[in-house]
Amino acid sequence: MKNGLIHIYCGDGKGKTTAAVGLAVRCVGGGGKVLFCQFLKDGESCENFCLKNLENVSVSPCPENIKFTFRMNEEEKRAAAEYYTELFENVCKNAADYDLLILDEVLDAVNVGFLSEKTLEHFIENKPETLEVVLTGRDPNEYLCEKADYITEMKKLKHPYDRGIQARRLVDK
Repeated sequence: MKNGLIHIYCGDGKGKTTAAVGLAVRCVGGGGKVLFCQFLKDGESCENFCLKNLENVSVSPCPENIKFTFRMNEEEKRAAAEYYTELFENVCKNAADYDLLILDEVLDAVNVGFLSEKTLEHFIENKPETLEVVLTGRDPNEYLCEKADYITEMKKLKHPYDRGIQARRLVDK
């Protein structure tokens, strides 16, 4: 790819990570290299197992047993912010070695204060020229929307969770 573009998959609907994983598969199918980094997930999502087994895909480590942010105390929130900031910095250092960087749920990490907006914006402004970048999550800020080349919003019209059905392995996680 000559000029790497910015993709945002956002909204309250299902499918943001699924779309990003689909792009990863397309990229490696064409001979590219992918770096996949998840925020706010425990690393047990099925896509991680699949991606780890694909040649030319690197999956950054996810913490195990991460709590939902509303269940964290202040000390746990500070520790999570330190962890995700360090994770992001390490990913950025290695990003130039890849064709596609997926930052799954990074928008939510910013929204809950685990990664600063300025840190993400600085990376976007200074990313390697040929690097394609995917940002997923909810509520991208104005700056990111302005910089994005693609914005796809997943809108929830109906979801089983509204009826009390929890996320199901193989389909939702």
